[in-house]
Amino acid sequence: MVSFSYKNRIAFNYILSTALLISIVFVVLFQIIKHNVNSHINFNIQEEIKKHIDEVEIDMNKSYLIQVDQWRAREHNTVNVNPVFVQFLDCNNELIDKSPNLKGLQLKLYPPEQNNKNIDTYLNNQPIRQVQVPIYDKKEQVGYLFIAISLEDSMVILEKLKNILLISFPLILVVLFFIARLIAGRSIKPVKMITETSGRITRDTLNDRIKLPQHKDELYVLSRTINELLDRIESAVEREKQFTSDASHELRTPLAVLKGTLEVLIRKPRTQAEYQEKITFCVKEVDRLNQLVDELLLLARFENQKVNLKQNMVFLNASILDILALHSQSISDKKLNIITDLDRDYYIKSDDYLVNIVLGNIISNAIKYTEIGGQISIRFLDETDKLICMISDTGIGIAKSDVSKVMNPFYRAQAYNHPEIKGVGLGLSIVNRLCSLLQIGFRLDSEIEKGTIVYLEFSKK
Repeated sequence: MVSFSYKNRIAFNYILSTALLISIVFVVLFQIIKHNVNSHINFNIQEEIKKHIDEVEIDMNKSYLIQVDQWRAREHNTVNVNPVFVQFLDCNNELIDKSPNLKGLQLKLYPPEQNNKNIDTYLNNQPIRQVQVPIYDKKEQVGYLFIAISLEDSMVILEKLKNILLISFPLILVVLFFIARLIAGRSIKPVKMITETSGRITRDTLNDRIKLPQHKDELYVLSRTINELLDRIESAVEREKQFTSDASHELRTPLAVLKGTLEVLIRKPRTQAEYQEKITFCVKEVDRLNQLVDELLLLARFENQKVNLKQNMVFLNASILDILALHSQSISDKKLNIITDLDRDYYIKSDDYLVNIVLGNIISNAIKYTEIGGQISIRFLDETDKLICMISDTGIGIAKSDVSKVMNPFYRAQAYNHPEIKGVGLGLSIVNRLCSLLQIGFRLDSEIEKGTIVYLEFSKK
């Protein structure tokens, strides 16, 4: 099967539709001309009938005789370009007279049911159209008047017209094909630009963009859409690069600390207390490293959309109490005041494991960033179609400009101002992605030195 280019396919499809339209126009045109020619011939026949029927005189003898002297005298003084044949028959169907151009020929008499009708026939192998008109005298038929006109000229005209249309039809289509191909080539020029630009774009040249066409048509929309897609891909690749860089840095840091501590231990003998102190420090760094790896793997699962959600009843009261119990030592050490609104049971239908990660990260952050003697409040607002959980603290807070940034992996606001607070900046990133996955409304309000409020909106549907 022959493979056409896109430009040729456009031109070919255009020609198909145009060919159908032109063929319809040609057929209609031919039929109109044919109808006009036939109407003109029929009109001439009727005029000849009226002219001759008025000149007929009838004499009464034993049989009816038709006098045509006036007709014969007038015919000698009349010049007709188109041959008109005239013939008279009496009541016995005997020839009375005929026009000289009939010479030795005679028009054929047809059955009475053909009277006054146009009859296409042949005279000496030449096409003619004749009408036989009965002549009456006092309601009694006394003869026939025959009027015939040659169809040869009209048929020649129609035949030439048909040949002209048949010859011009393919010629017009060929010319239109090349014109359509030229127009299609110009029309799809932006498509070539899209193809060339797409072929140049690689991982290292994602900043290249397609030049938008001047006319804001479908190709303009296509080019703009592809550019927007490239923007998203470039942004995703940049985030991936940044994520990989930050992850490798965060993994190297505890490993470097572990290596340095162990190297110090083996340089010279240590006391039991020194060994215990350094080993305890290394264990904490290993725990921190394990937590970091777990969080990175969790983020990777979200990126690849490989999380299988399980719908079950999640009892928020029990989840919050378990999380507070898990951090009871830190709460006690920092002498935090925990206020909860758990006088009734609150529950939703969602993934129990993932909801616990969301609540755990938020409460853990509240405990981590609240100073000694601070306060953490966990309250619920039960509305008709949703359940709102508000977790607030009186911690160090986040600057307004950093609120949106803390959702990015490894971003920590004011990390240099508070080096005593450990973390890698993955908690809120995980919360944000999990809330999006679980369709939980997530909003964060914060102010420096006044604290942070986190709003979680659980749908009851």
